[in-house]
Amino acid sequence: MTAINENFQKLPGSYLFSEIARRVAAYEQEHPDKKLIRLGIGDVTRPLPEAVTAAMHRAVDDMATAGGFHGYGPEQGYDFLREAIARCDYQARNVDIQPGEIFVSDGAKSDCGNIVDLFARENRVAVCDPVYPVYVDTNAMAGRAGDYDEAAGRWTNLIYMPCIAENGFIPAIPEGKADMIYLCFPNNPTGAVATRAQLQAWVNYANANGSVILFDAAYEAFITTPGIPHSIFEIPGAETCAIEFRSFSKTAGFTGTRCAYTVVPKALERGGASLNSLWNRRQCTKFNGVPYVVQRGAEAVYSDEGRAQVRETLDYYLNNARVIREGLTAAGLTVSGGVDSPYVWARTPAGMPSWDFFDRLLRRANVVTTPGAGFGPSGEGYIRLTGFGEATATQEAVRRIKSAL
Repeated sequence: MTAINENFQKLPGSYLFSEIARRVAAYEQEHPDKKLIRLGIGDVTRPLPEAVTAAMHRAVDDMATAGGFHGYGPEQGYDFLREAIARCDYQARNVDIQPGEIFVSDGAKSDCGNIVDLFARENRVAVCDPVYPVYVDTNAMAGRAGDYDEAAGRWTNLIYMPCIAENGFIPAIPEGKADMIYLCFPNNPTGAVATRAQLQAWVNYANANGSVILFDAAYEAFITTPGIPHSIFEIPGAETCAIEFRSFSKTAGFTGTRCAYTVVPKALERGGASLNSLWNRRQCTKFNGVPYVVQRGAEAVYSDEGRAQVRETLDYYLNNARVIREGLTAAGLTVSGGVDSPYVWARTPAGMPSWDFFDRLLRRANVVTTPGAGFGPSGEGYIRLTGFGEATATQEAVRRIKSAL
C-alpha cells in the first residue's frame, strides 16, 4: 500500500483562514439578509495602479505578435524586473543586492513555504509567537515541528518566541540554538516594527551560531516611521545569514495577479554549499516562472507614475488602519499596530477568548476579523483587523464594533 507523509496527519484542524471562511459561510447561510464587512483576511480591495495595467496591456499586445511573443521565461525572473528590483528596492537604499541574487516568484507565501526544501529535517526552527501560520505549518509538514500539543496550542519541537505587550511585540533572542529563524517586520499579525539595533542583534546571533534568518518583509512599503529598516540587508552582516521575502501583493495590489521575489545573497553559505545555488536549483526543478505579462506589470511599479499611484493606495490603506486604531481605542480597547502596518492588533475585552470575540463580532456586528489564537499561543486574547477594506465600509465596521462591545 502507498504510504503517505505522516506529518500531514499531525496538522491540527484546518488552516486558519479556511476555518474563518467556513464559519463565515455558515453564518451567511443562516442569515442571507445580513451584509458582512470583512476586515479579516489580508486581501486588498483597491484596483491595480493604472501604470501597472497599462504595462500589462502593452505586454498582452507583445504576446499577440511573433516578434514579441514569450513562452517559458527564466525561472529566476526576467532581467528587466530583477534589475529594477535591485536598483530601486536595494541599491537606492545603499544596499548592495545584485540581480543574480533576486528570484521572482508567484508569491511570498509560496516562497516562505518552499524555502524549507533547502534545509535538513533536524534543524531547530524558531518562530515569533503570534506567527503567520505558513511558517509553522510548512515546517510541520516537513517533519521539523514534532507533535502538536492540543492543550498547549503549540508544537513540541518548535522554539516559540513570545511577542507580547510586555516586550513591545518584539521577540527576545532564544537561550538555546535556533538553526532557522523566522522574523516578519512589519509584523503580521501584530503590526510591530523592529529597529536597526534590534535587527543587528539577530544578525549577530545568526552569524555567531551559523543560523539562517528567514526574513519576511512583505509589508515593508507600509513603513512610515523614519529610521526603521525596510530590509534585513540594511543591517551589516546580514548578507551572510539572511534570506528575504518580498511581495507585490499588498504593495501594489497583486494578490490576484501573483508576483513576489526572494533575495538569496551569494555570500550566504551553510555546510559548504551556496544557498543561492541551491535555491536556483530548486526553482529550476519545481517552478516555471511568473508570466511575462505579470512581470511587465510589476516592472511598472518602479516607474514614476507607478510609484506615485502605489503611494496613494498605501496611504489609503494606512488611513483605514488609523480609523480602526483610533476608533477601537476610543471604544476602550487596548490597540497596537496600524502605524507602519495595515494590521491592527486589538486585545479582546475582559479577557474573552479570541474565537469567542470573533463570533461575537460576526454575529452582533456582522464584521469579520481574525482571532489571535489562530496565530499561536501568545495570540490568544487578541483579534487582528486589516486596513485593506473600502474606506466607507471600514468606518461603518468600526461603528458596528463599538455598538457590539
